[in-house]
Amino acid sequence: MISTRNRVRRGFYADSVALMRIARDLGAGPGVLQASLMIGSASNKALFAESGLLAMEGRAARPDDLVIAVKAKSAAQAEAALDRAEKLLLPGSIASGAEEKFPTVAGFGSAMEAMPDATLALISVPGEFAALEARRALERGLHVMVFSDNVPLADEVALKKLAAQRGLLLMGPDCGTTLIAGTPIAFANAVPRGDVGIIAASGTGLQEVSCLLARDGRGVSHGIGVGGRDLSQAVGGRMTLAALDALEADAATKHIIVISKPPAPSVAAKIVARAARSGKPVVLCLLGAEKMKLPSNVTLVRTLEEAAGFTGGGSFSKILPVILKSKGKHISIRGLFCGGSLCAEAQIVLMDHGLKVASNAPVPGARGSVNCKSGAPHKLIDLGADEFTRGRPHPMIEPALRNEHLGRALLEKGVGAILLDVVIGYGAHRDPAGLIGNVLEKKFMGRKPVVIASVTGTEADPQVYSRQVKTLRAAGVIVAASNAAAARLAALAAGGRR
Repeated sequence: MISTRNRVRRGFYADSVALMRIARDLGAGPGVLQASLMIGSASNKALFAESGLLAMEGRAARPDDLVIAVKAKSAAQAEAALDRAEKLLLPGSIASGAEEKFPTVAGFGSAMEAMPDATLALISVPGEFAALEARRALERGLHVMVFSDNVPLADEVALKKLAAQRGLLLMGPDCGTTLIAGTPIAFANAVPRGDVGIIAASGTGLQEVSCLLARDGRGVSHGIGVGGRDLSQAVGGRMTLAALDALEADAATKHIIVISKPPAPSVAAKIVARAARSGKPVVLCLLGAEKMKLPSNVTLVRTLEEAAGFTGGGSFSKILPVILKSKGKHISIRGLFCGGSLCAEAQIVLMDHGLKVASNAPVPGARGSVNCKSGAPHKLIDLGADEFTRGRPHPMIEPALRNEHLGRALLEKGVGAILLDVVIGYGAHRDPAGLIGNVLEKKFMGRKPVVIASVTGTEADPQVYSRQVKTLRAAGVIVAASNAAAARLAALAAGGRR
C-alpha cells in the first residue's frame, strides 16, 4: 500500500543544491515513487500538498525547519528512504555535496571568521531569507551570487542599488551559473581560461556559449550571471551595466558577450549606450531580438551559436537525407528541454525556417512565438520552468521528468522528430545520455521518431562530452554540434524553408 511519510529536522539548514541531490538519490531507492526536501514555509507546504507529499509531521513544520517528504510503495520503504536522507544530511556526506576542504560553520559570522579573505558570498538559502543574507554580505564588502529563487522583485531592486553604490556585483537572484577567474560555480562547465568575458541573464545560455567557445579552442575570462530579471524595466539592467564596467576594466578580457532574452526597450538603450563607450568589441545576444541601430563596436546576434561565432554545421548534407528518407517532410516536432535559453534558441531557429512553434515559455518580443495552447504543429517545452519543478529537482539534476515526457512523445501520433538538449557539467546528472538511451531502447508500438540532440559540455566535465555523445549515438540519436544546429536539422526535416 502506498505510504507518504514526512520527517522534520528542527532548525536545520542545508544548501538547496545539496537537497536536490539528496532528493534525486532517494528517488532512485527501492520502492520510492517521489521524494523532496524543502524548508517548512507556508508556500513549500502548499507545494508538498499539491504533490501529494504532505503528511501530519510536515504540516506542523516551522519556516526554519527542514521537511523530508517521501512517497513509497510501502511504509517500510518510505521509512528506509527517510533514514537514508538523515545519513546523507550529515556533514561530509558525498551525496550532500559537502567537501572536507570547506569548513563547517553555523552562520554568516562564523563563515567570515573561517574565511576572512573571502571576496564572494554564495547565497543558496530559501528565497524567503535570501535578501537578508545577501544584504549582510554586501554590507561586509563581498560580491554576492544569489542562487536562490523566489526572491521578491522589490528586494532584488534594493539589493542591486546597494551593490551598485558599493561598487560590488549582485549576481542573481536565481543565478544558476557563474565562472569567476576560471572557477565554475553552481551549474557550470569546465572551460579553459581565455579572453572572452560573458554577461548572462541566462544560466544555460552562459553554459552553451562557454562550451562552444571551449570546443572551438577558445576560453573564458569570467562568466557573470546577472539573473533573469536584471534587464527588466523594474531592475533596469543595473548588474549588466556593472558587469560591463568590470569586464571593461579587466585586462584579461578582450571581447565581451551579453546574453539575454530581449530586454525592455529603455533598458536595451542603456546597454547599447554603455557598450558603445567600451574600448572592447561587444556582442549582444538578445535571443530573438529584431534589428536595431548599433555603434560600430557592437554586434547584435539572435542565437547563442552566433554569439560564440560557431557554425555548428558541416554535417547536414550527410545527416539530413537519413532523416528525410525515414520520415519524409511535414512532420511535427516535439522539443523537450532542460535549459530555458536552449528552448528559446530552438524556437528562434525553427521560426527562422518558417515554422509555427508553440512553447510554454514563448520568447518575449520574438515575432511568431506563441503559447503552447495555440495549437501550433510544433511544440517545445521548457521542463525547467517553475510549473514542472515545484517540489521536485530540476531536470538537469534529475532527468526522470524529461524521460516521462520523452516516452509520451515517442508514442504521439504525427510526431516525427524529437529535439533534446543534454546539459552536463558540475551539478548536473552523472549520465543524462544513458538515461535517454534507457528510454529509447524500449519498444514503442513499432514506431520511433527521429531523435536529434546536442550536448552542452566539454571533455573536462565530469560526464565527459565525447562519452555522452557516444552514448547518444549508440542509442540511435542524431547528435548535432550545437543546440542551434540540432534545431536546424529538425526544421529542415519538418519541411521548413532552407
